[in-house]
Amino acid sequence: MRKSHLFALGIIAVAVAIILSTTADASVYVGFGEARARAAEGNTTKVHVVGRLLRDAQKQIVGLEYDPLKDPNYFAFTLVDSTQVAQRVVYNEPKPQDFETSEQVVITGCIKNDVFLADKILLKCPSKYVKKDLKGGEMAAQ
Repeated sequence: MRKSHLFALGIIAVAVAIILSTTADASVYVGFGEARARAAEGNTTKVHVVGRLLRDAQKQIVGLEYDPLKDPNYFAFTLVDSTQVAQRVVYNEPKPQDFETSEQVVITGCIKNDVFLADKILLKCPSKYVKKDLKGGEMAAQ
């Protein structure tokens, strides 16, 4: 074989290795029930869970735990997935900005010891676009 053929095969092998390593890290969207089942089977691959924050009748978030003076890298809350299953979530990073105003939350991680350990949190916030109130000229949320 020529050196150019060996070089081309080497480049192809590196490309295949990169593709396989990135697809192996891909996670799937599941509910907390399936995440618990995966954890019970010993499967520790990361999953995405979409949910809403648990709120009381006054629209206050229930179970929010964050004290930046005590531990700024411990943030815990309760999330309810699309199948109405509630789960305690722990995020070992500071609380994301505008967390309380988010409509929907997407978390990535896995369940360990009956707690979902989140690596990433993505917030789906209400629209930040505002329109002018025609009468008063003040800004009003849509």
